[in-house]
Amino acid sequence: MSDLSPSVLFEHPLNEKMRTWLRIEFLLQQLHQYPVLRDIATALAFFRTISDLLDVLERGEVRTELVKELERQQQKLRVWADVPGVDMSRVEALRQQLKQRSTALMAAPRLGQSLREDRLISLVKQRLSIPGGCCSFDLPTLHMWLHLDQEARNSQVNSWLATLAPLSDALTIILDLIRQSGPFKNQISLNGFFQDNAEDADLLRLRVALEHQIYPQISGHKTRYAIRFLSLDSERGQVPARLSFTLACC
Repeated sequence: MSDLSPSVLFEHPLNEKMRTWLRIEFLLQQLHQYPVLRDIATALAFFRTISDLLDVLERGEVRTELVKELERQQQKLRVWADVPGVDMSRVEALRQQLKQRSTALMAAPRLGQSLREDRLISLVKQRLSIPGGCCSFDLPTLHMWLHLDQEARNSQVNSWLATLAPLSDALTIILDLIRQSGPFKNQISLNGFFQDNAEDADLLRLRVALEHQIYPQISGHKTRYAIRFLSLDSERGQVPARLSFTLACC
């Protein structure tokens, strides 16, 4: 696959911890796409995303796992200190960032707690599971809020997002370091199938040329994985007998 050809990046977690982190990242990215809520459509998309995020945060020990990973990444950087030719100023700067993110995360209140306790968020969250349940007669509070001055709404949205900063900052640096830990390598699937050892990895990253209109179906865990490539057009599409793609095992 040419580096210049348009491609699609797919990421697949190899353990439950990474699955949760990617979902949280996905939701946080959506939240920051709605900094200005001007109408009911964008407002409901924003509140639905907050509701999904709170549900994800209720499962498992997200803070504990993130703090452990921040420490693990610091330990990996300590190993680099003994490698000749390494830019120690860069290594030390990263270590300080990891320490700061860890301190901020541990000092923060329970993740998402202030959002759970917010009256408006709570009212909207209760109605989201009801089809059409956020009409103005169902949620007069939200209807009134959307008629407030835009600056007041912006300020409240920013305050909500600010409570998620320790989580977002810690997750961002962790996922950045994990993604950078595995270089992309050229691979070839035969008859739409590829498998290999995962080497205790957390994440698979695949780049597939857009022209093929093919996507991967991945199964596996931290020691081994298998990839089946399927055509977007399930009736007429074909998967090449030899398909070139790039793969990073992180």
